Amino acid sequence: MTNSMDDIAENAEAFFIIGSNTTEQHPVFGTKLRRAIQRRGAKLIVADPRRIDITDLATVHLQQRAGTDTALINGLMYLIYEKGYEDKDFIAERTVGFDAYREVIKDYPPEKVSEITGVPVELLHEAAEIMGTHKPMATMWAMGITQHIKGVRNVMALANLQMTLGNMGVPGGGTNPLRGQNNVQGACDLGGLPNVYPGYQKVTDEAVQEKFTEAWGATANRNVGKTLTEMIPDVLQGKTNALYILGEDPVRSDPDTKHIRANLEACEFVLLQEIFPSETAMYADVLLPGASFAEKTGTFTNTERRIQMVRQAIQPVGDSLPDWQITAGLAKRMIALDPNLRASNGRFAGWDYTDTSAIMDEIAALTPQYTGVTHERLENGERLQWPVRDAEHTGTPILHVGRFAIGQGRFMPIEHIPAAESPDDEYPFIMSTGRVLYHWHGGQMTRRVEGIMEVYGESLVEINPVDADTLGLNGDSRIRISSRRGSIESKAIITDRVPPGMVYTNFHFPESSANVLTQAVLDPVAKIPEFKVTAVSVEKVK
Repeated sequence: MTNSMDDIAENAEAFFIIGSNTTEQHPVFGTKLRRAIQRRGAKLIVADPRRIDITDLATVHLQQRAGTDTALINGLMYLIYEKGYEDKDFIAERTVGFDAYREVIKDYPPEKVSEITGVPVELLHEAAEIMGTHKPMATMWAMGITQHIKGVRNVMALANLQMTLGNMGVPGGGTNPLRGQNNVQGACDLGGLPNVYPGYQKVTDEAVQEKFTEAWGATANRNVGKTLTEMIPDVLQGKTNALYILGEDPVRSDPDTKHIRANLEACEFVLLQEIFPSETAMYADVLLPGASFAEKTGTFTNTERRIQMVRQAIQPVGDSLPDWQITAGLAKRMIALDPNLRASNGRFAGWDYTDTSAIMDEIAALTPQYTGVTHERLENGERLQWPVRDAEHTGTPILHVGRFAIGQGRFMPIEHIPAAESPDDEYPFIMSTGRVLYHWHGGQMTRRVEGIMEVYGESLVEINPVDADTLGLNGDSRIRISSRRGSIESKAIITDRVPPGMVYTNFHFPESSANVLTQAVLDPVAKIPEFKVTAVSVEKVK
């Protein structure tokens, strides 16, 4: 997030939420937004194919067809320019590439956008007027717009929107992704991506390579690595021979489950580090018991870039260990066994960490955004949001104040492209996937809670009453959903939360996981699967 949650809730005159079920999946922030709307009259625009909880508070609900987000955003900007709401000074002083971008936007008049998205023209006008007359406006999104073959395009379009309105680098504005897991921001910050070292330092940059070679005492490969969605499918292509999987259940969370299982079965060696049994565990050659959050000390970096201490509450159960200890132990054993791996005298070459504070010291030494972060400062109660430039710096609640990190903001001409699959006679429905309020991701923890299972104990598929009537469904019906990759059976829940022609389901339950049906087509840049648009058929089972 470019802006802090409190800043957005306190200072934004309007909110634009797209592809995020905020009150259900980010309830703390959702509560802050709810209060801002109810107590001080902030305007809310929600763009979502479903009628989610927060749409009850919305000034405008733009119920676009799944997979048409770019067209929707471009159409809103067409109207913003038509009405003269753009921030001309901001565009002139702080951005480049506007002319080429503006030419693209001219091709998205409201009538055309309405035809693509299904959103009525009058609602497009109403939303654009709110955006243009209620500044600052904050944008929020989640995986509802990123889990597409044009996920990167969707995010770029939102950046275009906020630069157009001058809502960058100001209180109450910004572009604000709401992360799906508690430390996904921290994982990305610290090198959990195939193209960067910690701090988003590119592996292809020669100076960066030299820096880490000196620090770690080994020369790394300068080639960009693979994402998870590339590693596993490459097994059957003969390009991946071994997998080290840590805290992940790809059988449940990756698309096209049948294909994932086939690759894991064929893989020469699978090492799995986990805290609970999982669907992936049956393919592991070696299982290593990691410790849960309550059994270890360290930090998380949350969605607003805030670095937070987590302190050990109980001793690790059985033979389990914190993940960092397991990984460091593996590294030291590999170095001892192979002379070619033996580290030099690099400053951080030995993997000899005494505790997590020592790891943070290494992070601070090598990661510009974390330079001033120490466990001591966090233990003293300092609320640090990166970048923290030195030991005296108090952090950065708002990014891009005065200038962008890259200098001038760059407008990106973004065209709408259709989804990889569209409904047809054989598969006439669109299926979208996501989480529900009561369960988290693969459900490995939430399905172990008796109270939660009493409330939501099986997979439910949302289907519109119009479609339910056509299929002869009632409140107790079970349905079979099929795609080009497989079939699942589940109980149907009849609701107008989804429009006609769409079904919504989840992947929390292994016996009816949506990812049996989803396709492994990827965004060409981020390599994220298109979970949100799958062509399916639906039939009554009983």
